[in-house]
Amino acid sequence: MGKMKTHKGTAKRFRSTGKGKFKRSRACNNHYFERKTPAQKRRLDRPAYVHKSDRKRIAKLLPYGTPT
Repeated sequence: MGKMKTHKGTAKRFRSTGKGKFKRSRACNNHYFERKTPAQKRRLDRPAYVHKSDRKRIAKLLPYGTPT
C-alpha cells in the first residue's frame, strides 16, 4: 500500500505532543504589541492546544504526526 501524504500547511502550524495532543500557536501574536497589555502578551506566549473536538481532523492531515 502506498504512503499517506502529510498536509504541509498543517505540518507547519501544528506539532504533536507525546500524549497525542497537538500544540498550536495563538492568534493575534505578530504586530500591534505597543497597544497590548503586558499580561496579554504573556498569555500569548504560552502554548495552546487544539480542542479535542478538532483533534481527529488534524490527525487525518498529519498521519505521521501522532504517536503510535
